[in-house]
Amino acid sequence: MALAVNNINEDSEEDQDSLAIRKRSVVISGHRTSVSLENAFWFGLKEVAGRKGQTVNQLVTEIDSGRTGNLSSAIRVFILLEAKERWR
Repeated sequence: MALAVNNINEDSEEDQDSLAIRKRSVVISGHRTSVSLENAFWFGLKEVAGRKGQTVNQLVTEIDSGRTGNLSSAIRVFILLEAKERWR
């Protein structure tokens, strides 16, 4: 599955303001949609996907399947919970 997140490999964390919001396209179950997140969450999402052996699109699809609110919020909460688990 091709990664459809725009420019995620071109940006380094050091080059980006972690609080700046960036809108990127992702593919969820074959459908393209846009998601707006702070750069810190895009980097966290990429890191978690890599640890799980998934693409960002696969991980976002997984997050999407279990959400009840909006997708951006669900991604932020997911990344927060993942970070909390790693700190234990």
